[in-house]
Amino acid sequence: MNARVVAVLVAPVKGLRALARDAVELGNRGVRENRRFFLIDGDGQMVNGKRLSTLQAVVADYSDANRSLSLRFPDETVVTAAVEPGRRLQARFFSTKVVAVEVIGPWSAALSAYVGQPVRLVEGEWGAVDRGPEGTVSLISRASIERVSQAAGLERPIDARRFRMLFQIDGTAAHEEDDWLGRPLRIGAATVIMRGHVGRCLVTKLDPDSGIRDIETLDAIASYRGDAATTEPLACGVYGAVLEPGTVRVGDAVELV
Repeated sequence: MNARVVAVLVAPVKGLRALARDAVELGNRGVRENRRFFLIDGDGQMVNGKRLSTLQAVVADYSDANRSLSLRFPDETVVTAAVEPGRRLQARFFSTKVVAVEVIGPWSAALSAYVGQPVRLVEGEWGAVDRGPEGTVSLISRASIERVSQAAGLERPIDARRFRMLFQIDGTAAHEEDDWLGRPLRIGAATVIMRGHVGRCLVTKLDPDSGIRDIETLDAIASYRGDAATTEPLACGVYGAVLEPGTVRVGDAVELV
């Protein structure tokens, strides 16, 4: 295998636009600037792009060192402030109850006005990665994305941001990453271990900039992977945990240890 990192994507607020980075610091709890925050509705239920697809048009930029969060809306309005912790509360993250801290600042009001319903910005103990501490790293190969694109009948590869994975790699066969579960993997200066396959949802159908539904990705995946022996259905990509922290840069080698 002669694989390398070709893209790094982070989303400081779950559901908002995924952003490219040249490098990230991968710690024991993943990347601090990735899925640090999430949104909840009036009932304390997590809200993401499946419910409010236009959230992907909002760009979040977060500095963990300065605890500063900035949101840029489609009309170019920018809301920036230092993050201040508020009261602790219980939220429902998918089907799991988690403890979160309400974030004090201008973001909840701005996002509520944008989506047309009350939402609150919160910060979870493990951030907002879908699978908790066992899923702080996610990875997909360029070949896998191209295979889905072919199944969808597209002439050009699907934008990798639709899959919202931390790392995109090149130099493997399509879905070769399926076979890496339970095997230590060196990515740049870090070592991770893959725990499972990432089952896809309707978010992959949405344009990563506008949130408009335009490609039937799930039908494409089901057309040739509906019966695949994966840990989650309609899987494309893998998730895992960090064994040894380190810096990961675009261009870094990826190899099984």
